[in-house]
Amino acid sequence: MKKIEMRSPYDEVGGIVYFGRILDKIRLYQDERLPEDYHEMYGGGFDERTCDFLEVSFPSLSNRVSEGGTDKEILNWCFSIGRQPTADEIEIWNGFLSKRGWRDSMAAMIREELAARGWSARTDIKTLFDFFDADEGRPLRFMD
Repeated sequence: MKKIEMRSPYDEVGGIVYFGRILDKIRLYQDERLPEDYHEMYGGGFDERTCDFLEVSFPSLSNRVSEGGTDKEILNWCFSIGRQPTADEIEIWNGFLSKRGWRDSMAAMIREELAARGWSARTDIKTLFDFFDADEGRPLRFMD
């Protein structure tokens, strides 16, 4: 379990899950404080999918973050150069991303990561968001 200065992927900015986590990762990377094991997926995976959803490139977002501003200001910038999803699109997006790994093609990867950490007996971690929270020392949000 690692302690890291990155918010939970469940945390929302402007109603959108995961976006704040991308901003945290970019800021940590720019300050040379992003842990090495996060570098492989930096700008890929959920970072890339979220940028695709907003129709902005990750390098452009990274450049915008380096200029400063609040999370909401940066999200509004994304809306202005990319697209502003509707409330329905955001609801569908949040549901998709927050459930990734639960009964889908990513489930095997979660099981592998749990086994690698000696957590095979854990039945409370069902999604990648849950895994990120547990791995980074945060309590899980949702329990059966």
